Amino acid sequence: MRAQLSTSATDHRRGVVRLHPEVLDALGVRGLDAVRISGARDTVALATTTPVRESTGVVLLDDITLTNTGAREGDELVVTPEPVRPARSLTVSGSRLATASITPETLREALTGKALLSGDTVSLLPQDLSGTPSTATSRLRSTLSAAIGITWTNELVTVSDTDPSGAVAVHPATVVRWQREVAAPPTSTALPSGPGPDSAAGNSPTESGTDDGTDEESHRVPPVSDLAGGRRSAARLEEWLRLSFEHPELLERLGAPTGLGVLLSGPSGAGKATLVRSVAAAVGAHRVELAGPGTGALEPAAAARRVRDALRRAEERAAGDEGCVLVLTDVDGLLPASSPPPLSTVVLDELRRAAEIAGLAIVATSSDPRHVDPRVREPGLLDRELTVGLPDGAARAELLRVLLRDTPLHPEVEPGELAERTPGFVAADLAALAREAAVQAALRHRSEPDGGEPRVRREDFEQALSSVRPISMSATDTLRTGEVGLDDVGDMAEVKQALHETVLWPLRYPDSFARLGIRPARGVLLYGPPGCGKTFLVRALAGSGRLNAVAVKGAELLDKWVGESERAVRDLFTRAADAAPTLVFLDEIDALAPVRGQSSDSGVTDRVVAALLTELDGVEPMRDVVVIGATNRPELVDPALLRPGRLERSVGVPPPDAAARAEILRSAGRNTPFAADVDLADLAESLEGYSAADCASLIREAALTALRETLHAAEVSAAHLESARRRVSPSLSREQIAAFESFR
Repeated sequence: MRAQLSTSATDHRRGVVRLHPEVLDALGVRGLDAVRISGARDTVALATTTPVRESTGVVLLDDITLTNTGAREGDELVVTPEPVRPARSLTVSGSRLATASITPETLREALTGKALLSGDTVSLLPQDLSGTPSTATSRLRSTLSAAIGITWTNELVTVSDTDPSGAVAVHPATVVRWQREVAAPPTSTALPSGPGPDSAAGNSPTESGTDDGTDEESHRVPPVSDLAGGRRSAARLEEWLRLSFEHPELLERLGAPTGLGVLLSGPSGAGKATLVRSVAAAVGAHRVELAGPGTGALEPAAAARRVRDALRRAEERAAGDEGCVLVLTDVDGLLPASSPPPLSTVVLDELRRAAEIAGLAIVATSSDPRHVDPRVREPGLLDRELTVGLPDGAARAELLRVLLRDTPLHPEVEPGELAERTPGFVAADLAALAREAAVQAALRHRSEPDGGEPRVRREDFEQALSSVRPISMSATDTLRTGEVGLDDVGDMAEVKQALHETVLWPLRYPDSFARLGIRPARGVLLYGPPGCGKTFLVRALAGSGRLNAVAVKGAELLDKWVGESERAVRDLFTRAADAAPTLVFLDEIDALAPVRGQSSDSGVTDRVVAALLTELDGVEPMRDVVVIGATNRPELVDPALLRPGRLERSVGVPPPDAAARAEILRSAGRNTPFAADVDLADLAESLEGYSAADCASLIREAALTALRETLHAAEVSAAHLESARRRVSPSLSREQIAAFESFR
């Protein structure tokens, strides 16, 4: 569901989210039941209804709840029902003023009725939408105002620990206590955000900065053997850590520094933080984590204190024989490359000092190293780099086996088959897929009380695949294939063969291409008269190849601001590479890449063409990314785009002949009852100049003609089709067909 900030003063900072009534019914949630909201991290809140005019795909949250998810407005969130248990005890951290002035009893009253999860930031505003008497609420407000002044409504506290663990609710019998040592108290103007998406791969939150120093036990750490797709990087990191911790004298004797600094990069959700945790556990080292985005969101003084506190704990643990790994997750959130804040200089100085401490290794993670302050990579700091790549089909199958090994599966569920249907999925995506399939199985089993032992079936994964999108595609418009394949495209044998050879063969038979030294084509230009099925062909191609398909209208990448159009082109291909194998479909490419030197737009399209050419055959090669451009005016496309190494193969989509028109009419009318006097093959012979879209429009108009005669019409006759022909004219002229043949 799409996150949207709530503007309701009634819900302001009260831990309440609003969902459409239909969504609440589908989830089986009643008013003010708890739900779990999953973004970059998980949080819980109470759910109630939105106004009916709101979309069913929107969840309304206040600013604190949105920050607890680690997401931003407009991001996609997953909402599921969440059972809540009464809290026996609760440990909370806050500012010095709040800790010294507010008694635990008053704190308990302020939190009563709220759903909480360890690591959540919450306000002291009482949850007064239900159950709380107005007199008690007024007395509580007066007590808080007297304790810390009129700014008490802006005061925020962080849940450090709960008993039991998981989602809890505060009750009058709950023991609430303050955590006295606070590394970085939250403030009302800078909310600590959740960790980056990598924590989702390990199903655990990263350190909030207010923990009690036991962060190495606070995560479920999988063994290195479970890191499918990342074992090579894990083995390399383990070698470096063992050498630095166990044989520092050997390094000194050979003149090498004993310190270790590593920048670990890879797609969001690929499991970078999980890899570091697993390797640290394998070498027996302590671990201290610092979340970059959460620390960078604080005001500078609080952020500096949090960094120094983490380094202090890491230095204390490095004094032992085991060594310590300082993990900086999503370091680009703390040390950005563009417009680095003054805090960056302070953090870098602290990291340089930490890099000289014996027994301390620094490992930072980032989804895009280009967004990290370049000073981080200077010698003596993070001067080594590792990459966690996108998992291939075999790695995805192994990851699914690991994720599903404790799940009761129906024998028909085959991880290898699921892996083929999940191109571009990383570990976090596959974990989300497994969770969604389990939810679908639970809903199905609940409606089938006599269904026997609950198991997750193939149909549950089918439904989950329709709603779970890869993280890399979350901000991209995908082309809906609708399970259409090339076999569903009638006629066009030569066109389908050309697309098979250019797009599908390199992905299906890479060994054969390597054996013969064939470099796969970068892209294809589909051209032909309008309405002849170019877009349908691309949909069918993506469905046949199990590819992620990114659809882009040519004009969508153009922006009036200088440099933004080129940035949009670069971002498009970056997202495509992260979700590989990917098919990038540039519709109306003549609007995006016209012949250079002929525009009057201050050179915007010329620069876009240059950016597009650079991405297609630039210094950084694309792997498993194929570009297909479609146009009705191929003569307007810049010729440089059509040379070898770019859109090197031009495939014409011809107007349908009589046989093709007959197939199109049958396909368009497969759900339309025809009278006995209708002969579609004979009709197709007479439709010279009709495109595929015209043929489909003819069937639709004939059915409407039958309805105009009587709303109880049961079939479409030849007379209806003849009447429709007088309304639907052919769209293909002799001139268009001649121009098409001339270009071919």
